[in-house]
Amino acid sequence: MTAFVLVAGCFTGDWIWQEVAERLRESGAEVHPVTLTGMGDRRDEAVPGTDLETHIEDVVRVIDGVDAQDAPEVVIVGHDYGIHPVLGAADRRPERITRVVHLDTGMPRDGDTAGQLVPDEEIRRQLSDGRTPWRIPAPSSEQWQRWGSTDGLTDEALARLTRYAAPQPTGTLTRPLRLSGAVTALPATGVLCTGNGLNIALIEDLVAGGLPQFQHLAKPETSFFELATGHWPMLSRPEELAEVLLRAAEGEGHRITPTGAVPPYLRPFVLDVPERPRERVGRIDLYLPDVPDEVSEAASDRPRPAVVFVHGGPLPADVRPTPRDWPAFVGYGRYAASLGVVGVTVDHRLHGFDDYGRAAADITEAVERVRADPRVDPERIALWFFSGAGLLLAHWLAGPPSWLRCAAATYPILAPLSSWGAVDPRFRPADAVNGAGRLPVVLTRVGLENAEIAATVEDFLAAAKECGTGVEVIDVPDAHHGFESIDHIEQSRQAVAQAMRAVLAHLGPC
Repeated sequence: MTAFVLVAGCFTGDWIWQEVAERLRESGAEVHPVTLTGMGDRRDEAVPGTDLETHIEDVVRVIDGVDAQDAPEVVIVGHDYGIHPVLGAADRRPERITRVVHLDTGMPRDGDTAGQLVPDEEIRRQLSDGRTPWRIPAPSSEQWQRWGSTDGLTDEALARLTRYAAPQPTGTLTRPLRLSGAVTALPATGVLCTGNGLNIALIEDLVAGGLPQFQHLAKPETSFFELATGHWPMLSRPEELAEVLLRAAEGEGHRITPTGAVPPYLRPFVLDVPERPRERVGRIDLYLPDVPDEVSEAASDRPRPAVVFVHGGPLPADVRPTPRDWPAFVGYGRYAASLGVVGVTVDHRLHGFDDYGRAAADITEAVERVRADPRVDPERIALWFFSGAGLLLAHWLAGPPSWLRCAAATYPILAPLSSWGAVDPRFRPADAVNGAGRLPVVLTRVGLENAEIAATVEDFLAAAKECGTGVEVIDVPDAHHGFESIDHIEQSRQAVAQAMRAVLAHLGPC
């Protein structure tokens, strides 16, 4: 017999699993919905010291109470915040757990706090600033949408969610999760609720991108399911969820296939550009243009405009080679220099979703260093953002300096994705674009983009149109995210060339 240990998310208790538990028991399974300290009918047991460790101990006691002879297989399910105590407990009892199910939640690591993934921005800011009381009030019926999509919930289900909700002890969200590493060896299943923005296609894109932090998602013992509903499938789709949990316990589900090839970010640049020497100064590399023989000596000494290329992320701090050594960014730097401007690539420290402020400071420092170089015209600079660095565009749109002649973005992500958790609200380009004034923006949009990323681009373009900011859109219909490395087609070559011409036109004569 399989035993299911079910741990719900913020504000809820064992009651939320009622219908799912009934269906699991009808299949012959043993079911243990968990009510954590201070939640559900245990709300009066919370004290100011109730924290994540309290909840981990709650789950450990339930696991220890499952008879190993009657139920040798234990599948532990964490929904939303519940994945934190689930992982903490499974890490301490790995010999009892046969599978960990992540139900519409993230994959936190050692040292992470649940507060980093709180989707309600106001609560997240309060947690960061230490301004919250020892318990966070439960949402009203109108506020649940801030904590996850309510897609699929009937009015009755939403009223039930509100009626039984309990305040969440703040310490459960602020105490870091501590893991020994034992839990990482356990089989895992992700159940993705597409109404909340997560889907298997997005996971496949992350794995196919080749970045090391996502490769564990392609392990043979890791599987995925999708549910076409919002963030509370135990209320909106209990029968389907129960069926998925039973299938997960049997090891079923979609597997992500590792490519086994060279990671896309290490493949050659789409354009064949001549090699050029580069100068490395701190975090930046400079690619300098040649001076044609026919140019006078006086003209050859004139400073040139510069284009600063800003790589995406977040990326782990230990990724090697670093982005400025990736063929695409080497290619962009060389290409800019071949056209008479200074190409600049920069390694910045966008290593996590809470690092956007630090990354923006790194870019500011890099630009100041570039502008101070006597070979660069300090009043003619363009900034060019890629992928997840698209959010950094907001920093420059909100109040563009006079020297910024153009901002460019290629397959950008222009709003935090639903799975990202904490991102400083300053970094929302659609909100910042009304401060851009007459700053020209060149945006390269790929036709085969992930749907959630594409939606952020459309929202930005709508906001830009409303406030009158000029955006030149370059479409690449048959290309993917990262097309300069993976789509070596004529469309890609033309798009890179067109975007570069557009940016250089705003910088003026070289």
